Amino acid sequence: MGKRGIDNVRGMRGRKKGGQSPPETSEHTPGTLSAEADRWAQHLADRAYSERTLQTHKWAMLMFLEWTSTRDITRPDQLTRPILEAYQRHLARYRKTNGELLGVTTQRARLGALQRFFAWLCRDGVLLANPAADLELPRQPHRSLPRGLSREEVLAVLSVPDVRDPLGVRDRAILETLYASGVRRSELVKLDLSDLDLAGGILHVRKGKGGRDRVLPIAGEAVAWLSRYLEECRPRLLLEPSEQALFISGYGERISSGYLGNWVRKVVKEAGCSRSGSCHLLRHSCATHMLEGGADVRLVQQMLGHARLDTTAIYTEVAIAHLRDVHARTHPSGSTESSTGGQA
Repeated sequence: MGKRGIDNVRGMRGRKKGGQSPPETSEHTPGTLSAEADRWAQHLADRAYSERTLQTHKWAMLMFLEWTSTRDITRPDQLTRPILEAYQRHLARYRKTNGELLGVTTQRARLGALQRFFAWLCRDGVLLANPAADLELPRQPHRSLPRGLSREEVLAVLSVPDVRDPLGVRDRAILETLYASGVRRSELVKLDLSDLDLAGGILHVRKGKGGRDRVLPIAGEAVAWLSRYLEECRPRLLLEPSEQALFISGYGERISSGYLGNWVRKVVKEAGCSRSGSCHLLRHSCATHMLEGGADVRLVQQMLGHARLDTTAIYTEVAIAHLRDVHARTHPSGSTESSTGGQA
């Protein structure tokens, strides 16, 4: 972002932006799998599921419908558990356009969507029995501990944007906000001006993951760079006075989640960090450094927006490694030079 310069982004505004959305479904014969999938999608929309969840479920159903259509399976009552297990094997062997296999998490998400779809068909009286009820999902691999950046590496990442350029000021404000608050990438791009209270040092996250709202504290460097961004950069990027997005792109519009992730990944690489990653890397670093500094795990849970404490607790294992080092350096019994053969 920052290296491009504010004078260069004006030429981007006349170009058509890229991106891809799931294809819209067309009208289908009532009672067919495709028609029921459309009805289910509408049911989820009526239940106020997030746009991200709706798109994820739509992609899962489109892939399944493509597979069933090649096998002349057109109605829900044709599906049996062996057929769904065959589809599960298909997912395990499926290769993406880059030649890679689908990850276990993606496979579980696709199959989980089918389980919810068929459960809904049973509740709606379309099916008498759920063929996906006892479908055994692929097992998740052992969850490795999140590895954040060191404090020195975080400072290197924050220093990458060229703050002599207004876009660099915006970029620095974004990085500071990600690290200071631990906010998710999808949550950051949805922030509006009204969600930021600089005077109170508060950031409001509306309808975060799971549709939950929460309030995040921000202070120090993050507040300073956000103030500078709002004063120096945002007015120069703005095209429509009605635009309420906190962070806007060179097009004068809300920045996209995909673009932000790709850019942060490049910044981390440019900073010469010991590991690769994107926005979530700064989120991991935020949580780990807070726990190392003595923050209560339940407060970190609330800040990160984790529904379950055990999700946050994995960070404490990372902090324990730091605590062990501190203990060895500072506690009398931790020193290798302490006497072990003295009198009691």
